[in-house]
Amino acid sequence: MNVYRRQFLRAAGISMALPCLDFFLPRQAMGSAVQSRRRMVCICAPLGFYPPNFFPEQTGRDYELTTHLELLSDYRDDFTVISGLMHTGNSPGFAHQATASFLTGAEGAGRPGFRNSISLDQFAAEHIGDQTRFPTLTLSGEGLGLAWTRTGAQIPADNSPSQVFARLFLKGADDEVQAQLKRLEEGRSILDDVRSQAADLRASLGANDREKLDEYMTSVRDLERRLHNDEQWLKRPKPIVDAAPPTDIANASDLIGRTKLLFDLTLLTLQTDSTRLVTIMLQGSTTAPPIPGVSLGHHDLSHHGKDPNKLEQLQIVEVETMKTVRDFLAKLKQSREDESNLLDRTSVFLGSNLGDASSHSVKNLPVLLAGGGFRHGQHLAFDPDNPPPLCNLFVSMLQQLGIETDRFANATGTLAGLGAA
Repeated sequence: MNVYRRQFLRAAGISMALPCLDFFLPRQAMGSAVQSRRRMVCICAPLGFYPPNFFPEQTGRDYELTTHLELLSDYRDDFTVISGLMHTGNSPGFAHQATASFLTGAEGAGRPGFRNSISLDQFAAEHIGDQTRFPTLTLSGEGLGLAWTRTGAQIPADNSPSQVFARLFLKGADDEVQAQLKRLEEGRSILDDVRSQAADLRASLGANDREKLDEYMTSVRDLERRLHNDEQWLKRPKPIVDAAPPTDIANASDLIGRTKLLFDLTLLTLQTDSTRLVTIMLQGSTTAPPIPGVSLGHHDLSHHGKDPNKLEQLQIVEVETMKTVRDFLAKLKQSREDESNLLDRTSVFLGSNLGDASSHSVKNLPVLLAGGGFRHGQHLAFDPDNPPPLCNLFVSMLQQLGIETDRFANATGTLAGLGAA
């Protein structure tokens, strides 16, 4: 059976660079009501945040804002800060590699033989991705992204805001559109051949192989639906935005400038309902960023070893980063959508694979959740030595998207203490 399965995949790959078909699972029917639009933005700061400047000492709703959270004071009732959470199975020796499991919860990131699993955004896209022109958007300020397929393959990230803007909002030439339509038609033809081969093969298979083949053909049928959706979107005009195309920042150390571009692009994407699922990998430069008072690279500063000079500069970098988050939340809240706003309808998850970059700790990860229709305004604190899985938060976020599930990776349910408004 495996031989024939490989043949099908190879046949599908002749004319189309198809991802593994297991990635495409049944999705919910399309819904157009504005009231049903729920969105999710997941942001990873790969070098984390200095814990004393991020986590409040008090728990509950009467906590005192820390240096970083004070910047978000105008939105205190719109976010929840969460301490104590972690992904099990990761280790300090592979702390930086743990970005791979940031949205998957897979154990053993970075170790030999590690195999990843589906990321949160892609899981959600299997249910609601066909409701928008683009199922998901994977952005990154430094190369690699956060999205992974169901089979554990990393999805390439978009690093050029100008190119993403063009794909989202600029009309292609007529010959380019026709070429895309032709590729979609060729894709359907290939899948017709696959279906015919499967029908001929099925009669000669045993019960176990038939079951495997049926699972495979379910993926093929879902891919056919995706191709049909792509064709329908291709025939529709792209949204018109009152914004100039962004100019990419060539300076790799300008982490703040690049972050602003990614957030502004994400805002336009959500405002136009081009996608409802966005992941963003922020940048951690090795050279000094163009920020007054900073003379060392962000990576060096994050491994401060309690050096006062490095801590002072690190605070400057992290404060500037939190300002970009504040501005992003502000613009979401200012964007009206009927009787609500984009922040109330968008779960914004900010976190890191590192609890403490200086010690490479993967425990007590910095987590901030804003918007999304949750009941906010609190510090949820869990025991870092015996926490619930971070994936419990992911289940809560999935349910807020309208996805009926109580499982994701190693989750045991929703996150206690985090309820809907």
